[in-house]
This record gives sequence, C-alpha cells and structure tokens, in this order.
Amino acid sequence: MSLTQRQQGAITLASGGLLMGTLGIFVEEAQLGALTLVFFRCLFGFLSLAAYCAWKGFFTRAHFTRRTVALALISGVLMVTQWVGFFDAIHRTSIAVATVVFHVQPFWVVLIGAALFNERLGMDRLGWIATAFVGLVLASGVAATENLQGHASYLIGIGEALVGSVLYASVTLIAKGLGNLRPHLLTLAQCAVGVVCLPFIAPLTAVHIGPMQWFWLVGMGVLHTGLSYVLIYGALPKLSTPIIAVLLFVYPLTAIVVDALVYGRTLSMLQLAGMALIVVASLGVNLGWPLLSVLRPGGRVRRQVD
Repeated sequence: MSLTQRQQGAITLASGGLLMGTLGIFVEEAQLGALTLVFFRCLFGFLSLAAYCAWKGFFTRAHFTRRTVALALISGVLMVTQWVGFFDAIHRTSIAVATVVFHVQPFWVVLIGAALFNERLGMDRLGWIATAFVGLVLASGVAATENLQGHASYLIGIGEALVGSVLYASVTLIAKGLGNLRPHLLTLAQCAVGVVCLPFIAPLTAVHIGPMQWFWLVGMGVLHTGLSYVLIYGALPKLSTPIIAVLLFVYPLTAIVVDALVYGRTLSMLQLAGMALIVVASLGVNLGWPLLSVLRPGGRVRRQVD
C-alpha cells in the first residue's frame, strides 16, 4: 500500500526528530569542548550539505543576491553562537534539561515578531506564552533547590540554553525574510561561517582527537546537520501547521528518553510537568486554542481544520 504525501511527510519529519534527539549522545561521547565540537559539526555538515545541494542543483545564481548572502551570514553568526551555547549547556546540565529549555524558542519567535512588526498578540497567545515560561521554570530544575546549591555551573548551562533559544528564534525570523532561498542553502551558509570563524576563536592545533572521537564528530556533522536537516526540510512543505506543531516535539521527547536510557539521567515529576506545559502551550499558540475556553469548566476547544 502506497503512502500519501502527508503520511510520507509525517514519517520523514518524525524520523528527522528522532535523529536529532540522539545528538546529545554524540556531544557527550566526543568528550571535547563546545567550540571544537561546533567547528567539526560545521565542517562535516558543510561538506554533506554541499554535496546534497550540488546533487539537487540548488546552486543557482538567483539564490545569491547581496541581500540574501548578507542575511545568511548574519544568521550564521547567530546559529553558530547558539550551537556553542547549547553544546556547553549539555555539558553543564544534561541532554534532557538543555534540550527542553531550548525548546521554548517558538515563543521567542512570537514575542520578537510582535515587537519588530507591531503584531497584536491577544490575551490567548499571551496566556499560552506565560504558561510556557511557567513550564520552563519547572522543566529547568531551577525550582528544585537541590540542583542549585553550590552548582553555579548548572545555572550557567540553563542560561546558555535559554540564550540559545533566543538566538535560534532570531535565526527563524531572518529565515522568514529570505523569501524563496532554500533552507538547505541557509544552513550551508551557517556552517560555512562556523568553519571560517571558529578556528580564529579556538585554535585547533592543541586539540588531540582519538579515532573514536572522529566517529562522533563525523556523525554529528553528517547525520545531525546533513541528513536530519534534509529530512526535516523535505517534510515541512507536505504537512499542515497542526501536524508540524505536534511532530516537532519528537526531538525533545527523544532527547529525554535517550538521556534516561543511555546515561540514567531522568527528569523529576516536576520537570516532566514543566515539559508538558511547554508542549501544551506550544500547541495552543500554533493551533490558536482559546485559552479561556480551555480553562473554563465545560469549555470546548475550537476544532482546527487542515
């Protein structure tokens, strides 16, 4: 039985999310600093995406105007900085915590977009955003004092993941302004920025890399920057917003499971409750759920039509 285009898109997007959910293992097992990790992610990601874009014939002159190149390079600086902060946050906290904190970025997109373009948010969206940030406090573990006593590094990691989510939201808004530029080319430009700039910040001459570490580094670039982005970008045009909103949470949920199974680091019930609030709030914002109707006894959620 052949699959419909929507079913193919759903499977592809879920596969990309599952793959991205294993990124933390590669970050932890490579046992290198965040700057070094990001450099090699950019290097091998650039090579794999360049090969794919050449194969698909994406390198056409129409895509490379002064404006698109300038915006792509700016987004590259933001994205590479975000990757460095996120990887260091994993080292300082855990795969699950860093990933969950990072995934409040859709709400930053809404807030920054409203500030820049004078968009009216409305009480429902503001309520969902407030719910998400309550969930963030719970999911981060900041509410659990045992995580904070004498653990300044943990708080720094939370801050890095949170700042990274703001930077990624900014990249998302820049991408919206690039019109028809293929997202594969945008990611390629972002990787190029990392390859060119990071060696000046963190020279690699003193870094000793063992054979097994190379496996994790190559995998991080080819799998989590090449293959996963191709899967995700290829799936999005085939799906409606409600389906995308749900399936995008395959990534953080996979990261939570991976962290528990591989490293034995499980989230507390309070943190899981926070994650649930973030998921529900994200769906509420993306699907336009009226918050007051959700909270009112006997209230009904408006049904969305694809």
